[in-house]
Amino acid sequence: MADAHQVQSLDDVLQWLDRLERARQVQSTSEWTMPAVLEHMAQSIDMSIDGFPQPKSALFQSTLGAAAFAVFRWRGRMRHGLTEPIPGAPALPQGSDWKPGVVRLRTAVQRFQGHTGPLAPHFAYGALSRADFALAHTLHIANHQDAIVVL
Repeated sequence: MADAHQVQSLDDVLQWLDRLERARQVQSTSEWTMPAVLEHMAQSIDMSIDGFPQPKSALFQSTLGAAAFAVFRWRGRMRHGLTEPIPGAPALPQGSDWKPGVVRLRTAVQRFQGHTGPLAPHFAYGALSRADFALAHTLHIANHQDAIVVL
């Protein structure tokens, strides 16, 4: 069974990570290992500050990408392929030791929360406000929670 507590904010993400650190076991029910899932979520957050390696075209971002994010925001829920890497992102780690991934994701969330400079356009959604990026990250992590079992 997937995690019953879906995150609603980045502060919730930090509390969820506290739960993961205390868990006996954490499993991914997708084709990705837990280290890969955690790294993917952290990459997305870091890239909102550092830039995405292969953005979609400006036309895509301003039409389909913006429309997709508007639907996610309206629904308060994101649905995306849970094993689709960020275009151009570094390879995801394999293996079974998920605990370093918890630390990595926590670091990325805290970095985003403390960042006061400009944010990079999302590779698909284009330019987002800080609040919309925080929402996008939260919805992204909540969607991945659908395929994570905490024991």
